[in-house]
Amino acid sequence: MARGRHGWLRRCVLAVVLVVLAFAPGQASGSPSAGCIDTRCGPDGTVLWARPLPGPWTAASGALGTVPAVPAGQAYAAAGTTVAAIGYGLTVRGYAARGGRPLWTTGLSGFPAGSQIVSVRVWPGVVTVGVARPQQPGAAGGAQSAVVLNAGDGRQLRSFPAAPFGGAVTADTRHTVVIGPSAVTSYDNATGRVRWARSTGATAQGWQKAGETLYVTEAAGGYRGTHPVTALRRISLRTGAEQVIRARAGSFAGRLGAVLDGVVLFSGGQGVTAYSGRTGELLWQRAGAVPDSVDMVRGLFYLTVGSTLAGVQPGTGRTEARITGANGSGSAGIYGVRNGVALGLDQGPLGQAWGYDVAAQRVIWSTRTLPWPHYFVDLSGIGGSADPGSGTVLLTACAQPVQIGARQVCQQPELVLIDR
Repeated sequence: MARGRHGWLRRCVLAVVLVVLAFAPGQASGSPSAGCIDTRCGPDGTVLWARPLPGPWTAASGALGTVPAVPAGQAYAAAGTTVAAIGYGLTVRGYAARGGRPLWTTGLSGFPAGSQIVSVRVWPGVVTVGVARPQQPGAAGGAQSAVVLNAGDGRQLRSFPAAPFGGAVTADTRHTVVIGPSAVTSYDNATGRVRWARSTGATAQGWQKAGETLYVTEAAGGYRGTHPVTALRRISLRTGAEQVIRARAGSFAGRLGAVLDGVVLFSGGQGVTAYSGRTGELLWQRAGAVPDSVDMVRGLFYLTVGSTLAGVQPGTGRTEARITGANGSGSAGIYGVRNGVALGLDQGPLGQAWGYDVAAQRVIWSTRTLPWPHYFVDLSGIGGSADPGSGTVLLTACAQPVQIGARQVCQQPELVLIDR
């Protein structure tokens, strides 16, 4: 299906409200998308590979796209340098990141009926999978685990206790660091023994990872409560060394939203506030802004203010890049910025991924048609369709939907990897 001229024009104008939906994923072509109008676009927008997915899937309208029929809509995926993995129910499948060759299929063991995968994250040599057990009557929340798989063959190596919206925050073949119910703990994968542990209290806290450093909040009531954040724990993921950082004013303004280059952003009803991640010193504020994404390559925070997406310097808050749009284009929106190029995604039967150069203010690449694309979201920012540090995007698409009753059953669901 050829992409319509009107869809191209609307993206060139970028008449779109710029939002990240995480707060609201055939055969490889071998060449740049025909939609790219610049001969210098290079490989960006190339569909590197597409592989069929087993099981019943549906093609839903809107932002949902191509999702499993059972459990409804709940699939998680991530891609690393060697492996791409997707999990739903209690099954995880691994594919070679180069070429998409199926490597293994693993059914997770040791979990009661009703347990489900709630995250998939890919690391050097291992894949970690978050699993939530069914909630018990009268309990505040169901128990969760971080399962470690061998990335080469999918063997289930270890399972460690994890907190809701926590789990593995870094891993390799030897060690896994997990945010658990009451501590951040580094485990030895071979023996399961604890290497080091740092208490975070009995209540689940907010957190952000930046490179080899983890920031964990201290707030009465945890991340779900309304009490202010009075301190940050700055933990080395390599050694477990910890520094407690306190705000000069007694508390930080709002909730922890993002970290970049040693600067932590807090977000509240009045906007965003930036603090030093080493001293707690107030650096700058931006009224009416919401943290949107982080461009790790260019070293910019991206903030949304109304229909404007602004890239700002971490240390000063000075605006270095800006995109302004207006609602009504029918485009799905922007899913973060990497190296100065915003990732966009069109929905529906003529869906496409596309790249918008913030400095040049124009679309510089687009894929071939990817019908009913689905973008995988991991609210932690680790894993999902587009890791901020990765040059690829992982989606699902439906090549052949069939209307059966009120549903569109997808007869050819595909896992698709794109070069961005």
